[in-house]
Amino acid sequence: MIFFLTLIFSCQLAGELLTVGLGLPVPGPVAGMALLFAGLLIHGGVPDGLARVADGLLRHLALLFVPAGVGVMLHAGLLGRDWLPVSIALVASTVLTLAATAAVMAWLAPPPRADEAAPPEARG
Repeated sequence: MIFFLTLIFSCQLAGELLTVGLGLPVPGPVAGMALLFAGLLIHGGVPDGLARVADGLLRHLALLFVPAGVGVMLHAGLLGRDWLPVSIALVASTVLTLAATAAVMAWLAPPPRADEAAPPEARG
């Protein structure tokens, strides 16, 4: 379990070093997640221990949002002053994320079988 937690944090550290060292415009944890994903592709799957550690982290994901919530409260005056650009950025990024997710899902999903594509009344 410690090994897989160390692996996750090592990927995050490697991502940070990669983005800072190469001056990439990507957050370090995102680059680290890509490195972990590449490693899992090479490995051919997610080891059971890594899945258990990841599930444990996901169960407590809400705790990771506490610092962000504190930051929002700390800068509430700034957000109140610049509410329009912040709102536009939030709405635009949400719409773009939904569109990108739908496009990737449509690209990765297997094509429907002939019997699934027909309307229910035509199936007999």
